[in-house]
Amino acid sequence: MGQSPSTNAVPTADLSRRQISQLHPNTDSNFADNTLRLSDDCLAVIFNFLSTTDRKRCSLVCRRWCRVDGQRRHRLSLHAQPELLDFVPSLFNRFDSVTKLALRCDRKTASINDDALILISLRCRNLTRLKLRGCRDVTEVGMAGIGDNCKALKKLSCANCCLLVIDRCVTLEDLTVKRLRGAHDGVIGAAAASSLKSLCLKELVNGQSFAPLVIGSKKLRSLKVIGCLGDWDETLVRVGCFNAGLVEVHLEKIQVSDVGLVGVSNCLGLDTLHVVKTAECSNVGLATVAERCKLLKKVHIDGWRMNRIGDDGLIAIAKHCPNLQELVLIGVYPTFLSLAAIASNCKNLERLALCGIGTVGDAEIECIADKCVALKKLCIKGCPISNAGIGALASGCPNLVKVKVKKCRKITGRGVEWVRGQRVSLMFNYDDSEVEALDGSGSDGVGGGQDNNTVEFQPSINQTTEAVTEAEAPSSNNNNRLTMIRPRLGFLANRNLVPCVFRRWSNSDNVSSTSFS
Repeated sequence: MGQSPSTNAVPTADLSRRQISQLHPNTDSNFADNTLRLSDDCLAVIFNFLSTTDRKRCSLVCRRWCRVDGQRRHRLSLHAQPELLDFVPSLFNRFDSVTKLALRCDRKTASINDDALILISLRCRNLTRLKLRGCRDVTEVGMAGIGDNCKALKKLSCANCCLLVIDRCVTLEDLTVKRLRGAHDGVIGAAAASSLKSLCLKELVNGQSFAPLVIGSKKLRSLKVIGCLGDWDETLVRVGCFNAGLVEVHLEKIQVSDVGLVGVSNCLGLDTLHVVKTAECSNVGLATVAERCKLLKKVHIDGWRMNRIGDDGLIAIAKHCPNLQELVLIGVYPTFLSLAAIASNCKNLERLALCGIGTVGDAEIECIADKCVALKKLCIKGCPISNAGIGALASGCPNLVKVKVKKCRKITGRGVEWVRGQRVSLMFNYDDSEVEALDGSGSDGVGGGQDNNTVEFQPSINQTTEAVTEAEAPSSNNNNRLTMIRPRLGFLANRNLVPCVFRRWSNSDNVSSTSFS
């Protein structure tokens, strides 16, 4: 019947080649690889603009690209499994210029051992940064090898063991130690004290053994003590006397009182202060720091709903710290009086977070919208504000770029959409999920092995506590709870066990690090 096929016939192989030849005239025997005209250095610069995945693919194109990629790659992250030992020679024959190395392994599985770490240290003598995560089979023997062979090491982050490498690294500038167990009677890190600029101690049973290192590091600029046992007041007092150059102090879930904060106040150049879940710190210590450290730019306070930090401390910050740029308040009870003072006096305030605060309502948000002219990023979580308060942002805060509202029951989607309609350029993140109940059964960011302990307004890491629960106003219920807690705290404080008890009581109150990203 003269039927024809419903689809075009598949072209022959010769026809396909002719079409390709017309589209790409150079696809013949005389085709030249123009990348050969590029020098190795130029090719390496191009590789630096590629993502990690694309760079791996490019290294498979030809032997030259593989060689250039290996010789110019300075950062390397490896799964630190036991099998890595067999590949260390060939691996670092290819990547012979590595200066920044990360070895990661699941803490529940076997990891590389001392032999592998020593072999790596012999092949990477120019190493300047080393990060060990979950390498539970590495002991002080392996770390001693790092100290002996990597004399240029400047940044070290590790867990479980590090004492010998600290004693051998005279160039160490940045040290992070986590979950170190056991006793140590000697002086830790006498060699590293001369060059150390940043120190982070996290979840240490014997954290006090690092006190000589903290006090003896005259160049120390940043000190973070998180979840470490022991009374830290005396150490901080001595730090204030001998390390006046500190610019950043982060105290979280440790036994420290106003005495320690008064010691910190001797660091007159301080610009960043984090006081997170320290039950014994009050307005007195915070006010002293504010009065003496007039250069403060970033202040993070998590009052843990203890009602010890409030208007007095915040008014002192407003009065003495006009350069304040970032303020995070979690689980404290400021009123209109202190927030109005901050909004009026801190003209450079750009980032503000109010989390789990039962005393912040529409009037306070309207005041912020009216007076915080420089504000760019605002985060509100678990506060009793309504559409009226959010509506004030439609005309206030002319420089506002991003707003995040979460777990505020009185705010509706309709109110949020109205604000979005009024300010189209404003990035408005809204989460209307239910507010979690306040109890003591929640997991703890530090105790659970997570790193969300700080609020960061820029990529980096560190991390905060997030208040997702709606805070209760300071009432008789609050006072009754404190009355019950104080005897228990007094009994445990003498045994340096307060952080352990706190870890069980803490909530899932976390302000994620992406709140302002």
